[in-house]
Amino acid sequence: MAIALAGLATPAFADENPGDYNGPYIGVSGGLQTHDNHGNGSDTVVFDTNRDGKFDNAVLTSTGGNAFAPGFCNGGATAATDPSTGTLCTRDHDAAEYAVRLGYDARYGNIVMGVLVEGSKSNATDSTTAFSTTPASYSFTRGLDYAISARARIGFAPGHRGLMYITGGPSYARINHTFATTNTANSFTAVNPDKMVWGWQAGGGAEVVLGGGLTLGMEYLYNRYRDNKYYVQIGNGTAGPTNPFVLAGGVNAAPQDQRYDFHSFRAVLGFRF
Repeated sequence: MAIALAGLATPAFADENPGDYNGPYIGVSGGLQTHDNHGNGSDTVVFDTNRDGKFDNAVLTSTGGNAFAPGFCNGGATAATDPSTGTLCTRDHDAAEYAVRLGYDARYGNIVMGVLVEGSKSNATDSTTAFSTTPASYSFTRGLDYAISARARIGFAPGHRGLMYITGGPSYARINHTFATTNTANSFTAVNPDKMVWGWQAGGGAEVVLGGGLTLGMEYLYNRYRDNKYYVQIGNGTAGPTNPFVLAGGVNAAPQDQRYDFHSFRAVLGFRF
């Protein structure tokens, strides 16, 4: 990646004083946010049937069977029936991500050390769906509304124009949640659907000085947030006495995966003062 970027620093962009990765800068970035799992059935929905805060219970039918025997899929539902064929769930939605940053670098020989503050936003979503014997589907979807992050970075700059670096730090993000179901009998109430949560980012990249204070780079970040506040309260609604949720006396449901992980692949354009 560094070799390809170095090719952009042609003599046509030469500058007598390229900035040398020392001092303040601003930048904008755009790219793709992707998720690890794409409709592969690796995630599940978990239930708390006695509402003690522990999602470790099974929802049972009136005959004692598992009300969610059809299974789960890591994606949104396209139908309310058995997901075993793998055709009833959409893939997680990878989408554009964009960000703005303000940073400062200090150079010590060939070593560059710096810090930055960044605000980012994404249109990507991650879903998990449960299927009941009714039949009905229950889909939980989450996405990054925005994040405020602070990262340190350290890099190697053998000359005046190229820099390769690693970076990482804490991040504070608003995660939005939505819920959809084909069950029209029970009632459903979302709890903590839009919470601010803590997480972290780590990755690396490379950039070159183009001239006139401009820099161009490519960056990868792995993002992880603790997403354990959201769940859905399922009530009786108009369901009859043999309804599994009525039999349980009220149920809370949540995605089993309480970490929101994703990858960011970005192009970064900066201006050094």
